Amino acid sequence: MKRIILLILLCISTSVIAKDCVILLHGLARGADSMQQLEDSLEQSDYTVANIDYPSRKAKVEFLADLAINEGIYKCRQQGAQNINFVTHSMGGILVRYFLDKKQIDNLGRVVMLGPPNKGSEVVDELRDLEIFEWINGPAGQQLGTGQQSLVNQLGAVDFELGIIAGTKTINWILSTILPNQDDGKVTVESTKIDGMCSFIKLPVTHTFMMMNDVVERQVISYLKTGHFAHSSAQNNLCFK
Repeated sequence: MKRIILLILLCISTSVIAKDCVILLHGLARGADSMQQLEDSLEQSDYTVANIDYPSRKAKVEFLADLAINEGIYKCRQQGAQNINFVTHSMGGILVRYFLDKKQIDNLGRVVMLGPPNKGSEVVDELRDLEIFEWINGPAGQQLGTGQQSLVNQLGAVDFELGIIAGTKTINWILSTILPNQDDGKVTVESTKIDGMCSFIKLPVTHTFMMMNDVVERQVISYLKTGHFAHSSAQNNLCFK
């Protein structure tokens, strides 16, 4: 009898301490180290984190999505997490959109995308035929244009809880001359948006370094915890969930 009670108490205690997991997905031509500061902040906020390093320059989005996200799910489940959230930078958000367009994840929580090229980038349109562009960005980079046949524009609206943070500053003035309207040096503010998103915010950060910004980190954690960005300029409740 004592053994049975002990087992029951052990099961209860395990379920109580199980933490939500956040899968971090870096952007194109970056690595997991670029998400390290965000990983540290999330762990300090009591999340379990799976910071996934995937070969973003070596394959197309379809392959990378399965590779990176399945690894992330495995690591989250391995640590006993039930609810799975995502925080992505740039192309990492496209991996999530592609994966969830094809499959379901049990106990999916919330998703935050930082500077996602949800409608593509004019930089790809302009430079994709250059040999050096393909060498730097690989097959997936070729899929991120703004045309109707671009992979990003064939995925459609999202149907999960999504908050998007767009940057409005640039450190790459050359690329910004290619981009119409307000941009972060790689993606326009308008191109980050997608039908079905629940919350949206613009912040004065650059595409390259937004995931290392303290204000961005606070907004990420706010959205994961509450489903809202806690900022005076935030647009919340856009999906009416």
